[in-house]
Amino acid sequence: MKKYDLFVIGSGMAGMNIANRCASKGLKVGITDELPYGGTCALRGCDPKKIMLAATELRHFATNLEDRNISDIPEISWKAAMKSKQEFVEIMPAKLEKGYEKNGVETFHSSARFIKENQLKVGDEIIEAAKIVIATGAKARHLDFPGGDLTLTSTDFLNFENLPKSLIFIGGGYIAFEFAHMAARYGSKVTIIHRGERPLENFDPFIVEQITKATEELDIELILNTDVSKIEKSEAGYKVTANPDGNEKNWEAEVVINSAGRLPAIFDLDLDKGNVKFTQKGIVANEYLQSTSNPNVYVAGDAAATDGKPLTPVAVMEGHIVASNILKENSKKPDYSAIPTVVFTSPAMASVGLSEEQANQMGLDFIVKKNSIPNWFTAKRLNEKTYAFKTLIEKDSGKILGAHLTGPHAEEVINLFAMAIKGGLTSKDIKTMILTYPSASSDIVYMV
Repeated sequence: MKKYDLFVIGSGMAGMNIANRCASKGLKVGITDELPYGGTCALRGCDPKKIMLAATELRHFATNLEDRNISDIPEISWKAAMKSKQEFVEIMPAKLEKGYEKNGVETFHSSARFIKENQLKVGDEIIEAAKIVIATGAKARHLDFPGGDLTLTSTDFLNFENLPKSLIFIGGGYIAFEFAHMAARYGSKVTIIHRGERPLENFDPFIVEQITKATEELDIELILNTDVSKIEKSEAGYKVTANPDGNEKNWEAEVVINSAGRLPAIFDLDLDKGNVKFTQKGIVANEYLQSTSNPNVYVAGDAAATDGKPLTPVAVMEGHIVASNILKENSKKPDYSAIPTVVFTSPAMASVGLSEEQANQMGLDFIVKKNSIPNWFTAKRLNEKTYAFKTLIEKDSGKILGAHLTGPHAEEVINLFAMAIKGGLTSKDIKTMILTYPSASSDIVYMV
């Protein structure tokens, strides 16, 4: 049996920060991951996705300016982008493991499961640790209809050697929209089938309406209110069947992607044997990210059933908090206010703070400012047809409660709103700031 002060399950951003920081303070630390070291963000999500998106952003800008400044829209190559992405991804695991080695963290490459409250089975090894951290992230939700296992995942999408000529995404969340925009610009015929009345349900309806129009103008077929009932192999690849309004309908594509959401990757850990309470949302934790049933277990990132959004910056924040609470006893708590999020469509859609629905539920007295503004300079110079905002401002204090954007540089501008909310700035504070001009950032003065 090997013994540690701390053993971390999962080598993503949360797990990495916890393991390295605790090891640097003298704890004997081990870490394991059944997948290559680096986690979803670095290897199978945010970073590789952004590399693949770079060429599509160029094509989007060029297409908008075709009749003005650009004579020919550049061709973009999936294969070339994939090569660039692979060059980035392939060096990451070895680089991270070298960092663990430097910090004295012992690494394992097997799945883990609890056998007692302080013991794990990791591959063929029995591990005993004073503290155990679960930072296993999330994985695609299982589709429990016939043929659900014929679908591929976002990880498979980001490893396509050749982009399929046609794709169907099951589910209309941010993964579907980001990858649909990407695939359409690389030349694939794309369909999104979503069970709800509107896609991107966690985002503001007015902003989603704008990005939905942009999606449809890309010739992406968006099917709503449709629950897929089965998937079968067909001559074209796969046939997807649904029965909206009692009438059977079919769609065919070369590949079907499961983008119906992600669940915490905790259900193979034998948590009951570790006395670790959990739900479908994740490990149940207290305000210090400590298991409510086993005080020797902490959790961070998508594996935790907290109010934190499933975002890399949240996982990083929670990782720092867990490391601090292990090293210095429970003293730090996560702050989930003013955390911005973005959907990397073209243009991007971004949000921070309260939604209008949340502000109403809280009984707040606030002003809503919203507008579609493709006539503003930021959009006009790029000939961008999609540019809109909605902001929520508290009446008495003038404080910014929430901001929701789509348009050029929305993924950057939203960070200004995040700082404004975090710092308690008022609309007057923002209106009187001197900002660079002309710039997308300077538009916030007119949005509050």
